[in-house]
Amino acid sequence: MTFFKSTAGAALALIASCAVAAAEFKPAVVFDMGGKFDKSFNESVYNGVERFKKETGIEYREFEVTNETQREQALRKMAQRGADPIVGVGFAQAPAIAAVAKEFPDTHFTIIDGVVDLPNVQSVVFNEHEGSFLVGMLATMASQTGKVGFIGGMDIPLIRKFACGYVQGAKHASGDSEVIQNMTGTTPSAWNDPARGAELTKGQFDRGVDVVYAAAGGTGTGVYQAAKDAGKLAIGVDSNQNYLHPGTMLTSMVKRVDVAAYNSFKTAMDGTWQPGFQSLGLAESGVDWALDEHNKGLVSEDMKMAVEKAKADIIAGNLKVHDYMSDNTCPN
Repeated sequence: MTFFKSTAGAALALIASCAVAAAEFKPAVVFDMGGKFDKSFNESVYNGVERFKKETGIEYREFEVTNETQREQALRKMAQRGADPIVGVGFAQAPAIAAVAKEFPDTHFTIIDGVVDLPNVQSVVFNEHEGSFLVGMLATMASQTGKVGFIGGMDIPLIRKFACGYVQGAKHASGDSEVIQNMTGTTPSAWNDPARGAELTKGQFDRGVDVVYAAAGGTGTGVYQAAKDAGKLAIGVDSNQNYLHPGTMLTSMVKRVDVAAYNSFKTAMDGTWQPGFQSLGLAESGVDWALDEHNKGLVSEDMKMAVEKAKADIIAGNLKVHDYMSDNTCPN
């Protein structure tokens, strides 16, 4: 009898301690411009933290940045309220995280898509050029005109990195492929301008493009709609966007920012969170191309075999994809 009582007591004590730990664990996320329902980058992070919430029952705090001045203020308020870890979404949050992380050295910060070199910051970046190479191949193989397009969001080196990988993949599939590129703008508003995205896409279609890849956040929704309206093909980015317009979404370049956000919360809770730099590419399943029920009719077996071979070759080191960020150049 004493054994069962002591066992039951220990179990209750363990449950109580877990409840206290859960109550004390206060993760937070600061979404960037475009909002958590941008159907792209921010929303993928949202899916990751929602997965954590569903699995653990632990709520998280959140803030959606609507102008640039809010980033540092939002991060600081989260830290002041005891949030830990705090995930900052997007490269643009790097200066704010650098400032706030110095003020709160005992708080863990994770920046997704940027680098901050501090002992309490985890920096997670991705080899977008590798995933973009694969969808560039698919674009050329699906094209009837030999002309494929790229619509970027804000004109920054990171988005040029997407474009450069895409060009290399398109040329790898066919040396005669022509890639027409446009950037939406030079300010953060370029991430959330579907009308401008649609306008640029229509202009590319007028020049003979019949497959277009968007790396433009919420602006991409305008690109995909324009492709659907014109009966052309589009390629999504960051999250799997194939479901948006089945039949005209050729594929999506998936960037697993959802996993990065989930892992930040989960490892902090488990006590295994580590600061430092992480670079996730094809080999780490950090980027990939998406094939599902929404686009399987658009990707032939030959196309699939070709892109999977290239993927294996990149992972093995037999096929090199130039990283624009290394020297701000792109081979033609």
